[in-house]
Amino acid sequence: MSTEYDIAETLDVQGASCPMPVVKTKTAIDDLDAGEVLEVLATDPGSMSDIDGWASGTPGVELLDQVDGDDVYTHYVRKTE
Repeated sequence: MSTEYDIAETLDVQGASCPMPVVKTKTAIDDLDAGEVLEVLATDPGSMSDIDGWASGTPGVELLDQVDGDDVYTHYVRKTE
């Protein structure tokens, strides 16, 4: 899959269920520099709403896009500060 984002890191949380995709996403984002984009690969359908809700309520992160694939949900999150 190609995207217009310059991916700094890919986090694979396939097989993990709520709340682990969000917990691991937060940990990975904390390790990035401002402006960098994290690609998150998840298999939990709930990750679509969970990561959206987390990003919406968390200062310093921006949810750029979510892709609902056949079996994998891909999320693109930018650290903004």
